[in-house]
Amino acid sequence: MTLNSNIKFLRKQKSLTQETMASAIGISRSKLAGYELNVNPPLETLVKISDYLGVSVDILLREDLTSYSPYKLRELLETDQFLRGRKLRILATTVDEQGRELIEVVSQRAKASYLAGFSDPEFIAELPRFALPFLPMDKKHRVFQVDGDSMLPIPDGAWIVCEYVDDWLVIKDGERYVIVTEQDGVTFKIAYNRINSDQKLLLCSANPIYPPFEVEIEQVQEVWRYRLAMS
Repeated sequence: MTLNSNIKFLRKQKSLTQETMASAIGISRSKLAGYELNVNPPLETLVKISDYLGVSVDILLREDLTSYSPYKLRELLETDQFLRGRKLRILATTVDEQGRELIEVVSQRAKASYLAGFSDPEFIAELPRFALPFLPMDKKHRVFQVDGDSMLPIPDGAWIVCEYVDDWLVIKDGERYVIVTEQDGVTFKIAYNRINSDQKLLLCSANPIYPPFEVEIEQVQEVWRYRLAMS
């Protein structure tokens, strides 16, 4: 376990005193000093430390950051921040006259242009849009039209409502997602999260005649979690 040394190392990298960091996360300086020596913090405090230092709990627990070169450390932390949606990742969206989020509709025809236009406010503004009052207002949703029979029993041409995922590390194995990638465009698949081990997602079809395939996480542009289908 490298947790204790990682906490101390990252605190010093950010030129923070123990008192400053402890105050920011709501604990005493003596407790933080203990966490930097040989006392493991409770899970709730560990999450606060992770958020404050800007690095995932997984990295704090698994990686010996003190052995990294400055370049490798910067590369690792920047990649982690991107995956967790904490670095700038543009999501173009539309709102109604009251400023409430609308749900844009991406048809099979529009999917061909979506990869080039997903971050362009003008392209998104040209998509059909509507509102569904029963969906959570604090989440961003978008509708995609299914193309093909790879996700049966959801048929070709069906409309699926999806929720935007900003933290890709929380992608859950066996759940359905719309994955937008540089190579494949808009893809609706069952996902398996291999980010921590291989920097990849394994994408599978519900229809067994289609083989699974992997995508490099650096090729991913957007992730949307499937919520419901409309015929």
